[in-house]
Amino acid sequence: MRLLREAGEVVVPAHPPSAEQLLQACASGRHDVVVAQLTDHFDEELLATARIRGVSNYAVGHDNVSVPAATRRGILVGNTPGVLTDATADLALLLILATARRCVEADAFVRAGRFDGWRPELLLGADVSGATLGLAGFGRIARATAERALGFGMDVRYWARRGPVPEAELGALAGRVRHASWDEVVRESDFLSLHVPLSPGTHHLVDAATLRAMKPTACLINTARGPVVDEHALVEALRTGEIAGAGLDVYEREPALADGLAELPNTTLLPHVGSATRSVRARMARLCADNAVAMATGRRPAHLVNPEAWAQAAVTPGTGLPGRG
Repeated sequence: MRLLREAGEVVVPAHPPSAEQLLQACASGRHDVVVAQLTDHFDEELLATARIRGVSNYAVGHDNVSVPAATRRGILVGNTPGVLTDATADLALLLILATARRCVEADAFVRAGRFDGWRPELLLGADVSGATLGLAGFGRIARATAERALGFGMDVRYWARRGPVPEAELGALAGRVRHASWDEVVRESDFLSLHVPLSPGTHHLVDAATLRAMKPTACLINTARGPVVDEHALVEALRTGEIAGAGLDVYEREPALADGLAELPNTTLLPHVGSATRSVRARMARLCADNAVAMATGRRPAHLVNPEAWAQAAVTPGTGLPGRG
């Protein structure tokens, strides 16, 4: 906030704006830049009337913004990449371990006073060491997850939409991970961990057919975006034993859950906390503020999602009023 206030006038609503209030604020001409969260949606309708220079997203993801529509209007879109890689990879591994070893069930068991001593078959879970981890996507977070999984003795394979990554670009992972087809990754993984951005091509990437193709002993892990999974199909697969479990940090209609998901004992459910460490959120805030200040003062942001809009903005200025923060 200090960075923003030093650069200009800052307006902080008393309450998160509704969709209509956000539309009106963007169309008013009173603001150059909007600092946004994933819960703020900038669709075609809003951007068609927006008189702003940019949207600085407090997140690495930007599926809450119609980037093509923003680009056509010369509206810059910024994000906060890089800083949350390790924190999210840590959480992916946490979900793998917690789901495999039934930690949520075990914690509730103890708190309910049901633990009356060691028993040979009490809350038996799945092995992680020696298990096969399949990664859907192989960007920064997936690679960091692979590094951690290898430390636990897992066999790691990945599927990437653009095909295998050249060995020369894999660094320390060269020779230790293997590219496979999507069908193979789905069919052979003991843990299928999702690390793809949300796009029309990845919406419901994991659907009923995918879940049927997984091992009945497999677990699904999602720290990417909720709509990558057909959540209703997932509930049914978990309920009928088509797969063994799921560890989720994101949801299809967040913050709402699909009917029945919260009641399933074979799930680990977290409230979208992949980047929720103090240091990471602080660095995200600084990047977000730096992007916003750059947009408001006519400089190119360091982390620009749509560089095409930079040239477009120069051609069609007037998407905002100079002199404001």
